[in-house]
Amino acid sequence: MNVTIIALGKLKEKYLRDAIDEYTKRLSAYAKTEIIELNPVRLSDNPSDAEISNALEKEAEEIAKRIPNNSYIFALCIEGKEKSSEAFAEAIKTVTLNGKSNIVFIIGSSFGLSPKIKALADNKLSFSPMTFPHQLMRVMLLEQIYRAFQINNNGKYHK
Repeated sequence: MNVTIIALGKLKEKYLRDAIDEYTKRLSAYAKTEIIELNPVRLSDNPSDAEISNALEKEAEEIAKRIPNNSYIFALCIEGKEKSSEAFAEAIKTVTLNGKSNIVFIIGSSFGLSPKIKALADNKLSFSPMTFPHQLMRVMLLEQIYRAFQINNNGKYHK
């Protein structure tokens, strides 16, 4: 199993990088994990809708290039469905049972994801109606992926 996280922006804070490293290490028992950081398109201080749309399309091109073949794609977006940890674990189990060897999670820039990327997604996922920093979202996502593998393997982590 391969898990790929494609995220716009770079992690700067050491404590977040340390958390990412910890969950990536834990996940290594279940899956090869890769995190691909892409540079978001730079926008003016008060971007127009057209400028935002253009930026999202350029980001979409870069994201699409990084998605491995035979991937099941989760797009993290506001329109996504919230899932319990157990339901998320079941979704991952279903993906693996259906023969997909790659699971890709996409975290967009501060303006979200292009409609093209959302259309590519097999599953749109939302963690909450709240807004979280993109950098923290990576940690939260990795923790939930690890938790899902623990649930699916009857591990002790999930209580």
